[in-house]
Amino acid sequence: MAISPLEVKKLRDMTGAGMADCKKALDETNGDFEGAIEILRKRGAATAAKRADKEAKEGVVSTAISEDHKSAAIVEVCCETDFVARNQEFSSFVKNLSEYLLKNPNQSNDEMMNGILSDNKTIKNYLDELLGKFSENISIRRTAVVTSDSGFITSYIHSGDKLGVLLMLSEKGDIDATNALGRDLAMQVAAMNPSYTRREDVTEEVISKEKEIYSDQARMEGKPEEIAARVANGRLEKFYAENCLIEQSYVKDSTKTVTTVLKEFSANAGVEVTVNSFIRFNLSDTIANN
Repeated sequence: MAISPLEVKKLRDMTGAGMADCKKALDETNGDFEGAIEILRKRGAATAAKRADKEAKEGVVSTAISEDHKSAAIVEVCCETDFVARNQEFSSFVKNLSEYLLKNPNQSNDEMMNGILSDNKTIKNYLDELLGKFSENISIRRTAVVTSDSGFITSYIHSGDKLGVLLMLSEKGDIDATNALGRDLAMQVAAMNPSYTRREDVTEEVISKEKEIYSDQARMEGKPEEIAARVANGRLEKFYAENCLIEQSYVKDSTKTVTTVLKEFSANAGVEVTVNSFIRFNLSDTIANN
């Protein structure tokens, strides 16, 4: 049967796929739209395999937090171009995915991909449709879901949606004040990129390696052995101050450390509040074994 231009346009409006692809799919199914959509999805998946070698350096990071701030999710979905990353359909998918993960934690990758996102479509269906529309390598790069029984979780998404942070506080005071504190500290994590929450989180292996480097540097500067040891310890303290969140200089007031800010807040709140942990997703991150 002859496929009219109006039918091709209708399929394109439904799927976002190219006109030629829509015409071919309708020809193959004799005008059956459901069958044509299925073909386009399958071809989207095939295109994904072909483009798997393309580097997906762009994308969007999104977070979702429960109303009681006891649980939160963060997700990073990557694509090849900023054009796709800025597309409303793509960014909506990423936001909906973070909200899905918040409601459906502890799923395997297969369970997640087969989970219903909306309109009775699975997450895999949506990925295939995005791929069919944009013909780019689009992938869910990483996800995380965290919970806290007694603490308080806040988030921060940096302008451009390419960097996101979840920050877990140990306790809470006034809800609005605690949320403001958490957001400020999440912004600190985004800006200063600490490697650890506190010095106790630094492994002995890392500490030994840093001491070795600092001692060798001091010896190369001509310092005696006993002086070199003191220099190494001093530089290790600087390492903690730069790499451990609660020891960093506070970005909003460099006369204070994050620890000082937490102590001041705790005194006003009447409860001791500190940072339990944080998660930072940045599109430029290198992920081990990724």
